Amino acid sequence: MNQAQQQTTPIVTAPQPRLKAMVHDVCRRRHLSLRTEQSYWHYIVAFCHFFKDKRHPRDMGETEVTAFLTHLAVNRGVSASTQNLAFNALLFLYRDVLERPLGNIDAMRAKRTRRLPVVLSREEVKRLLGKMSGQHWLIASLLYGSGLRLMEALRLRVQDVDFDRRQIVVRLGKGNKDRVVPLPGAIVGELQRHLAAVERLHQQDRAGRIPCSMEPALARKFQLAPYSWGWFYVFPARQRAVDPLSGKIKRHHLHETALQKAIHQAALAAKITKRCGCHTMRHSFATHLLEAGRDIRTIQELLGHKDLSTTQIYTHVVSRDAILSPMDMM
Repeated sequence: MNQAQQQTTPIVTAPQPRLKAMVHDVCRRRHLSLRTEQSYWHYIVAFCHFFKDKRHPRDMGETEVTAFLTHLAVNRGVSASTQNLAFNALLFLYRDVLERPLGNIDAMRAKRTRRLPVVLSREEVKRLLGKMSGQHWLIASLLYGSGLRLMEALRLRVQDVDFDRRQIVVRLGKGNKDRVVPLPGAIVGELQRHLAAVERLHQQDRAGRIPCSMEPALARKFQLAPYSWGWFYVFPARQRAVDPLSGKIKRHHLHETALQKAIHQAALAAKITKRCGCHTMRHSFATHLLEAGRDIRTIQELLGHKDLSTTQIYTHVVSRDAILSPMDMM
């Protein structure tokens, strides 16, 4: 290749493999979840590949970030929440990883849509739960009876279930906040029987020196915790698996897809035509409490909402049985 060709040929510099290691290290220092790290890395890679020359992010800046976010809104038609996730990933990359905070980003914003939550009636909840059994029934009952998010239920530790006070402590929920929710009396007996079977699984793991998965910082601070009964998952996975952070064999919690499929199948069997998922149970919990006259501030605390306006969405879906249609008054 002659000198002229060298000057006109674009230099392709894909993101260095070291960038992923840098992102990983910062995520661990900031105690971000593995799920958040994976989401951030997905959009960092998408950002780099959006430009044909595949430049390293340090060679780009506000102009390229604005173009990428506008592309997501205009050409891809993503939701506002998806665009915000991509934006947060790039803010994290430049501010925390590359240590070069972004300036003004004037991208076209995706249109926000306000959707009312899908809520089941009490009769529909009974029919749905009636088509479930075992630990799937238990978890679904906690989503409805305690207002838990799916991952909050799956990450429950044995020590966070207080049978004497009939309550559950949710550790590091959304926003890294702890909160206390009620433990439904209707499931206490079944939950205790379930934990008796789980304890036998824990004893096998302990005998084989197989730890329960934990945040690395917690495992370093409480070195015996991964082997203790109190830190064991209430809903552990049947099979041990490799921890993606440490590369060691550990016991993880039940995977979320197992319950998602179970609720979908139960809804079909119960002939529920509404779009029903795991979060529908939490929506139903909040709405039914509101219909029963519970104070909205209390419901806000039980749900772990930072802003009251988030909880107020349920005021739009409470039963309107007391309101007669004018056609019924003819």
